[in-house]
Amino acid sequence: MTSPVLIVAASDDWPTDRVVIELQHRGVEVFRMDTVDFPQRLALAGRIDQECAWTGELTTEHRTVELSRVGAVYYRAPGAFQFPQGMSGPEERFAAAQARAGLGGVLSALECRWVNHPTAMARAEYKPVQLAAARACGLRIPPTLITNRPGEVRAFAAQAGGPVIYKPVASPVLIEEGQLKSVYTHCLTLADLEDLQGISATAHLFQSWVDKDHEVRLTVVGERMFAAAIHAGSNAAHEDWRSDYGALTYTTTTVPEQVAEGMRRLMDRLQLRYGAADFIVGPQGRWTFLEVNPCGQWDWIQGETGLPIAEAIADDLQGVS
Repeated sequence: MTSPVLIVAASDDWPTDRVVIELQHRGVEVFRMDTVDFPQRLALAGRIDQECAWTGELTTEHRTVELSRVGAVYYRAPGAFQFPQGMSGPEERFAAAQARAGLGGVLSALECRWVNHPTAMARAEYKPVQLAAARACGLRIPPTLITNRPGEVRAFAAQAGGPVIYKPVASPVLIEEGQLKSVYTHCLTLADLEDLQGISATAHLFQSWVDKDHEVRLTVVGERMFAAAIHAGSNAAHEDWRSDYGALTYTTTTVPEQVAEGMRRLMDRLQLRYGAADFIVGPQGRWTFLEVNPCGQWDWIQGETGLPIAEAIADDLQGVS
């Protein structure tokens, strides 16, 4: 009998649905949970002593899984804890800290296959960490500045000898007045450089513009790599393809061995089993690394190209190479 796979993800995350369906088609027992359900609809009873590592159960209204039987965990952006009404703000913050350390701690202590372990994801999400690791692993990176000093931005632009782009250091998404907004990559103009008001308010990331023929979303699952070339059909998409999905076309492509080897080293260095990496491919075919997202979207790439990413994730959770 195969070991259960524990899925920790938002209940409405439809890419995760694909992985669950694939595992169930293979006859694998799946226990899916969302941390938003703890503690009201999800219960934990974890035990450890000198004789045994963590045992006990995770229980919902419909099913239970024994912690010691879990063979793999697929961890992908679960929701925030929700507590009973009536708690004060300080009480809720205290309860959330206990839940993170309790439920999160017990799960993190499970010695099994992880795609990906949350502690590795937390470190790998930092772009400065990614860029340093990618450089050390032999991947080409663009000259980059992170600063809150306007004068440094102007000096960097003067030294770049060409266009300079701005993009957020962290997530580009924010919610303002109930609306979801995204901050896209922006190529700085002379007017931008003259008026850098707001730069001192927080950290900002600037990079030298890299000439591009197209971009590549390279999805890495274990030892397998799935490369999709993204071709921009508008000026906005050429600057940041996320700003104009309707103007994009996709083709599968191959990965140069030097890039593939660099990515293998990078994934190992960051302790990731899954990553969605973005590259610029220049007019001469040179690949430049931009970032790797340990929780990046992949379902739309599979839909556009037919690349079997869900199947590869299921394989990796089962230890199939």
